[in-house]
Amino acid sequence: MIKISSTYLRWAFLSTLSGLLSGTAGTLFLYLLDWATKTRDTHTEIIWLLPIAGLLIGLIYHHFGKDISAGNTLILEEIHDPKKITPLYMTPFILIGTILTHLFGGSAGREGTAVQMGASLSDQLSHIFKISPEERKILLIAGTGAGFGAAIGAPVAGMLFGMEVIWLKKIRLIAWFQCLIASFAGYYTTIFLHAPHTHYPAIVIPSMSLKLLFFIALSGIVFGLAARVFCILTHGVEKIFSYLSYPPLRPFFAGFILIGAYQLIGTYQYAGLGISTIQHALHIPAHYTDPALKTLFTALTVGSGFKGGEFIPLVFIGTTLGSALSLILPVSCGLLAVAGFAAVFGAAANTPIACTLMAMELFGYEVAPYALLACVMSYYVSGRHSIYKGQR
Repeated sequence: MIKISSTYLRWAFLSTLSGLLSGTAGTLFLYLLDWATKTRDTHTEIIWLLPIAGLLIGLIYHHFGKDISAGNTLILEEIHDPKKITPLYMTPFILIGTILTHLFGGSAGREGTAVQMGASLSDQLSHIFKISPEERKILLIAGTGAGFGAAIGAPVAGMLFGMEVIWLKKIRLIAWFQCLIASFAGYYTTIFLHAPHTHYPAIVIPSMSLKLLFFIALSGIVFGLAARVFCILTHGVEKIFSYLSYPPLRPFFAGFILIGAYQLIGTYQYAGLGISTIQHALHIPAHYTDPALKTLFTALTVGSGFKGGEFIPLVFIGTTLGSALSLILPVSCGLLAVAGFAAVFGAAANTPIACTLMAMELFGYEVAPYALLACVMSYYVSGRHSIYKGQR
């Protein structure tokens, strides 16, 4: 009995440390990202330096971070096939790379960065404590979920995200216990440190009916196709740029293409996160070009080697796509936007349940049946495609 209790205390202690590290790093990241976004929006002329920022990011990773350039894929591979502890410098490298990407106008996200920081910092506990390979796997999963949940302000979704994105068939039940502790520890750390989380407006949820569920399911098919297109396009861009034998030149040239595209369409709306567009689309029907252009810009940004992530861009794509669909489907703009908010990323990351919980945490538990239906439909339509190459 004493041995069992001490084991649980040990797991709780390690998980709490994982969450504290993820939450602290996430808070610093969110503050820096908020500064970068406001600076870029105030001084839009700095976007002309995007190619230089891309070259700098490329040089940093090429000369000093080749072994961590795989990012989230490296984390997933270490969980499936542990070989060596993730280098500590993954955290500052991905942090600096992401801030540079956003400061100078790349179209990227943030949660991918939080995931890498959470996982790499949690992995450093292996240097301090005597941790078995199985415990290391669970700590990596816990750090992954804690980083995700801390960044978006959804600890329950974070707890499940780490488990669902990995999908290990043989893992001890205690992993749920550890992921739960780590995710909530990370989240409450960001609350204590007053991290600038994004807040979304409330929406009106209509009464349930078979007709409404039918159209939500129909929209889920569209969301799944959108996720599939995004994955194929991003990996396609990555393959095209791989023909440039010197990696730092990939984001350098992509920066020129992005600047040219911004000038062509006459707006910087698709640079950075695009939070204001997401919030607007929850109440006012979006234009159909919004999800299409965000898909193109983010695929070019992430696929060429800029840093950040795909979560918020996929949320942008899903929210604006759902919002635009309200013009042709007899469903409220807000409900379709929320369904897309959760479903497109859920399909692209193969995490439909975690994204359903995320929608519930951010928009209220009344959205549960609609978010779940949209997420499951989009997940099956998207097929085996995933934004994470290391996902099995």
